Amino acid sequence: MVRQYIPRADVVRERFAEVNGRVAEAAAAAGRDPADVRVLVATKYVAAEHLGVLRDAGISLIGENRAQDLVAKHALYGGAFDYHFIGHLQSRKTRLVVPLVSLIHSVSTMSVVQEIEARAAKATDVLLEINIAGEESKSGVAPAAADAFLAEAAACTTVRFCGLMCMPPWSEDEGAARPYFAQTRKLAQRLSTTWQGTYTFDQLSMGTSADYEAAVQEGATIVRVGSVLF
Repeated sequence: MVRQYIPRADVVRERFAEVNGRVAEAAAAAGRDPADVRVLVATKYVAAEHLGVLRDAGISLIGENRAQDLVAKHALYGGAFDYHFIGHLQSRKTRLVVPLVSLIHSVSTMSVVQEIEARAAKATDVLLEINIAGEESKSGVAPAAADAFLAEAAACTTVRFCGLMCMPPWSEDEGAARPYFAQTRKLAQRLSTTWQGTYTFDQLSMGTSADYEAAVQEGATIVRVGSVLF
């Protein structure tokens, strides 16, 4: 059984403010505008009935890993949050996710692209998930295969790629992730040129509680944090 966290608004508010402060410092150190970085709170271990505490703590952007949890939380809190989907997305669950989120971070299979095309009532913003380190245990498209994937996906005109998402190998050393973040940023820059007029790659979902400051310094526009708050 997955252990869920029961949050306290005052504790979460304080920790969230600290994360935002560190994001601002990291952005400033890289010569970036802190307003260009969004802090997404991953709520995988927060039960639906406790989301109100996050709302009361001033959190507005949350990310869900499981389609069924997204459905349950959206049913309770609806427009209180901006919802993103950040977990591995199965094609059979796509129909549940598409109507409820403003961004899907984890598109990496053509079956999901085709399901979005079939289910979406309007243009749907997605990120291409890149397996930046070539880890067999992780999903994602290999960097060298990104163009071929996008060429095939281009037939699905409702699916709008607007950036990349990556998850570097886990390490206790925050600096170990930095080269992978830099590689993802450079890939996004190249894809922006190659696919100009078809897709944009302005959004970079990079960094978690362990390494979000390094991710911001390397160009992240969205950082995904959870354990640092809970």
